[in-house]
Amino acid sequence: MKVSDFSYHLTNFLTTYMSGQRNASINSIKSYRDAFKLFLTFCKEEKDIVPERLTLSKISPQIIKEYYDWLEKSRGCSITSRNHRRTAVNSFFRYLQIEAPEHLFLCQKILAIPQKRTPKTVVGYLTPEEMKSLLALPSRSISSERKELVILTVLYDTGARVSELCDLKVRDIRLEPPSIITLIGKGEKTRHVPIMKNTVLLLKQYLSDLGYSDTKNVNIPLFINCHHAPYTRKGISYIIKKYENRAIESSIHLSDFKITPHIFRHSKAMHLYQAGIDLIYIRDILGHVDISTTEIYAKIDTERKRDALEKAYPEITASTLSDWNDDNDLIEKLSKLV
Repeated sequence: MKVSDFSYHLTNFLTTYMSGQRNASINSIKSYRDAFKLFLTFCKEEKDIVPERLTLSKISPQIIKEYYDWLEKSRGCSITSRNHRRTAVNSFFRYLQIEAPEHLFLCQKILAIPQKRTPKTVVGYLTPEEMKSLLALPSRSISSERKELVILTVLYDTGARVSELCDLKVRDIRLEPPSIITLIGKGEKTRHVPIMKNTVLLLKQYLSDLGYSDTKNVNIPLFINCHHAPYTRKGISYIIKKYENRAIESSIHLSDFKITPHIFRHSKAMHLYQAGIDLIYIRDILGHVDISTTEIYAKIDTERKRDALEKAYPEITASTLSDWNDDNDLIEKLSKLV
């Protein structure tokens, strides 16, 4: 069977371009792959086009629009997920317009499809007191909970994405002064994050409990679950949920929103900003590419302070002004100017 032009270009995009020229992470490649797995499913189920017969000539901007709508309506994807799939599709067609310029017009029409607007995202975070209460819940007398305490502490102290935490190896931590943890973020970009003394002590005890030394086992995962495999996003979320439920059972109020691994990252960023740390340093710690992404924490803090001021102080000026038409002297003066 003759290989279709779509399958040829898509294979090169995912296997050669993404990993070679773009130097994309494994997670990014998997995410883009899944977007096209869903697209192939859509074409087969909704358009009766099997993958081996799908060619670029059968793809149109209208089909791509219908695919985005199908994701949201039939698959139940959120608007954010829909837009993430659009990002993957757009990346492919940007690649295609260079590799196969005869399809340039098609690519430009697809790239012109706008993303769907999402409701304003509320960035949740825990106060320092709430975070302290949460990290006080694991029992240090139980080995499994001691490990979970280390995991949650490192997640908070580094401001790491959950995928970065799961990918940590023993070699990525330096406990001698200056103590740092090396994180590998999006695009395989490396950053070195300083850690606090209490985190260092917890990590030393954790490594000692496991029998790790400075010269052995440096290439194994730092955190391994009960199945002797690296933790996953789901596993970290399970740990957080465990202690969130324990807080509820103990009548400890933590937040009015669901606590996720990313809440730890937001909390670290907010605490740094509120402590007076410059946004540039916070950007570097979080691994943001653009400072505008980090500026959201400054905006959130400003809004929080304004809300507090509005609740604490009464309005000094009246909320309405008198109508100038009621000023007879002013009306008379204006009439004489005519």
